[in-house]
Amino acid sequence: MKEIVANMAGSVWKVLVNEGEQVSATQDLVILESMKMEIPISAEANGVLKELKVQEGDFVDEGDVIAVLEYK
Repeated sequence: MKEIVANMAGSVWKVLVNEGEQVSATQDLVILESMKMEIPISAEANGVLKELKVQEGDFVDEGDVIAVLEYK
């Protein structure tokens, strides 16, 4: 299991995947919006999205867990 964390504070603008979905390395999972910039948060390896901890409109701080992946 690997936690995917926010690399900066911002609002969750788009959630691009669903729990249980197979994801590939570098696939964007969530897009944060901060200071009018879009910041994609990507998977670091192939795996399955076990848990999504945010919803669109949520505010996250740097280091907050966004998702939990199970690597394959």
